[in-house]
Amino acid sequence: MNPILNQIGTTFIPVSDIGKARNWYCDILGLSADGEILFGHLYILPMDGTDIVLDTKIFSEDNIFKTPPFHLNTNNIEQAFEYMRGKNVEITTKIKNNHWFNFKDPDGNHLMICQC
Repeated sequence: MNPILNQIGTTFIPVSDIGKARNWYCDILGLSADGEILFGHLYILPMDGTDIVLDTKIFSEDNIFKTPPFHLNTNNIEQAFEYMRGKNVEITTKIKNNHWFNFKDPDGNHLMICQC
């Protein structure tokens, strides 16, 4: 029996300011930002599925995601695009193939939203 599970437990995003990042991500995801910052550098975003961990200890200019490491799901790509524009998020692509678009977080990490 293989002791390694066929699962992704979490994904990490390097951020420069844990409080600012927590508030920004919670705002765009519609989550409460009242969770605890752990060890002064970690914040776990409670997702439906694989969680996201914001972490200042892994932040450096070299660690910023230049390519989205994952995508956030949406049921309506046009609504998601307009929602992010309304939040003044830096959108880096138009909606592509009527299916996805990319954006940046405040630290410059490239992320994606994709219609499922």
